[in-house]
Amino acid sequence: MTAENFVLPRRLDWRNLNTLWGSLLAETLSRLGCRLAVVCPGSRSAPLTYALAQHPDIEAIPVLDERSAAFFALGLAQQTRQPIPLVCTSGSAAAHFFPALLEAAESGFPLLILTADRPPELRHCRAGQAIDQVKLYGHYPNWQAELAVPSADPAALAYLRQTLVHAWERTLYPFPGPVHLNVPFRDPLAPVADGSTAPLIHLQEDPEFEKTFFRGVVPLCTRPSFQAVRISFQAETASFWQEWRGCERGVILAGPAQPVDPQRYVEAVAHLAMALGWPVLAEGLSPLRNYASLNPYLITTYDLILQRDRPQLWPEQVIQLGSLPTSKVLRQTLAKVAPRVWRLDPRPDNGDPLHNPSTHLPFAVEEWVAGIPEAAAKPTTFLQGWLTAEAQIRAALDQAMTDLSEWFEGKVAWWLAHHLPPETPLFIANSTPVRDVEWFWPPNDRRIRPYFNRGTNGIDGILSTALGVAHCPSAPHHSRKRSAVLLTGDLAFLHDSGGLRLGQQVQGSLTILLINNQGGGIFELLPIAEAGPPFEPYFATPQAVDFALLCQAHGIPHRRVESWQELAQALDPLPAQGVRVLEILTDRKADAQRRREWFREWSELPSKP
Repeated sequence: MTAENFVLPRRLDWRNLNTLWGSLLAETLSRLGCRLAVVCPGSRSAPLTYALAQHPDIEAIPVLDERSAAFFALGLAQQTRQPIPLVCTSGSAAAHFFPALLEAAESGFPLLILTADRPPELRHCRAGQAIDQVKLYGHYPNWQAELAVPSADPAALAYLRQTLVHAWERTLYPFPGPVHLNVPFRDPLAPVADGSTAPLIHLQEDPEFEKTFFRGVVPLCTRPSFQAVRISFQAETASFWQEWRGCERGVILAGPAQPVDPQRYVEAVAHLAMALGWPVLAEGLSPLRNYASLNPYLITTYDLILQRDRPQLWPEQVIQLGSLPTSKVLRQTLAKVAPRVWRLDPRPDNGDPLHNPSTHLPFAVEEWVAGIPEAAAKPTTFLQGWLTAEAQIRAALDQAMTDLSEWFEGKVAWWLAHHLPPETPLFIANSTPVRDVEWFWPPNDRRIRPYFNRGTNGIDGILSTALGVAHCPSAPHHSRKRSAVLLTGDLAFLHDSGGLRLGQQVQGSLTILLINNQGGGIFELLPIAEAGPPFEPYFATPQAVDFALLCQAHGIPHRRVESWQELAQALDPLPAQGVRVLEILTDRKADAQRRREWFREWSELPSKP
């Protein structure tokens, strides 16, 4: 029987120490709840790859490029909220995981990085394909360790099992993030019998061994210690609640958020806002804008409202939910006003880049609003001032978008909110798209689900992450199709164009809405645009790629969209399977000028009679 058609009668593969080590790892992960893994090709990682690929309960997805693979795993983690094992060979391969690991660490998503390595005696001696992989990722992992070299000692098997259980826990607890295990192997790396497991023959022949060995390995969701902790919050006795209730000039800032249950999050924020009578300034990457009718105090045009000094709208107190919204104007206003800040965030990080007088309350808003009184606060003049400014600017913005017939990048974001099918997963690229969503995305009730990489805010890995969000695992309980959309610019798309190779492997649907303005449009909005001749090659980075040919090389359907009506027909309904690119040609300089003119006009509206 060859290695290709070998079928294990049991879950552990005893042919050599490496196959035993790898199969024990795969079985432990499976029992912890792992159903997806991403593996990159390589020789040193063969014991890991073979074990994961052969496991009947794990879908192991092969990806050639390590950087693309890592971002794809990140997208899977964003979608499933479960740790995703990510495997590579030794040497420089592991370095390509770093950008996605940084994003996972900063945005709080679980990855289990498994970097295969040469054994200790073949390091630091020019053995080839060997670098120092121990603590390769610095302080960014939640936890990191190097596993022992596979051994025929029964105690070593128990050590491997428990180390994997701990590593899995640390990807999720106390806060989600990446964990790195460096995994050394000696030869043979292929699944061939070599007699090295002979000292364990008594375990191989014990029909009850596997049953008893794995009895303590259970999914974390079944353990009481990992259930959500309910905060026993008594509003009337909390000193900060009394301060809030006594303040008539307070605002709630809802920054980028990807809650497990968006509606529960929105309802909790609305409950808080109504109880206090405070406006809610909601980032475009927050689910709040997509459940708008649940919150009558929603403010979406705050960036435009604050482009002029309006002391009557400056807050004395601020409740900040998670990270700050993207808006630079909002941040500048808060820095100038220096209000009292209360930061609600279960993560322990310092989340106040403005260094205002702030207090960290380590709560998730959903977990303690039940203690807030049901009675709504009486609306104040301060609240009404915000709502009036919002109504005026929103009306002008919506009318301008409705009347505009030609292509404009900002209208794409506005238009998607009106036309995407309800509950569509929408991945929003960094740079200009994420800002256009903040500026133009209107309140709606379509329950669209925004996804994004706002931990490090880079344009790298955008396509691969979106493909991970769109992927539908093949396991029966994950059979629901996900027709997802990616909104991206041309440079972010090109930066991760290697991710197009994943298009043939993704089960599910991703429509890539590619805004091609032949360069980096975000820089047209910055002071550097006035710097003269160095601007174009060094900042705007113009490109003239034929995206139709690029897509054709990867077997990806491409279509250039010529009108808003054509775009509407292309996006509703969305296809159930496959990856496609819809390209829109825009003029970045003209669009930048249009933004400047409209922003100046709209920001004046509240002061007019």
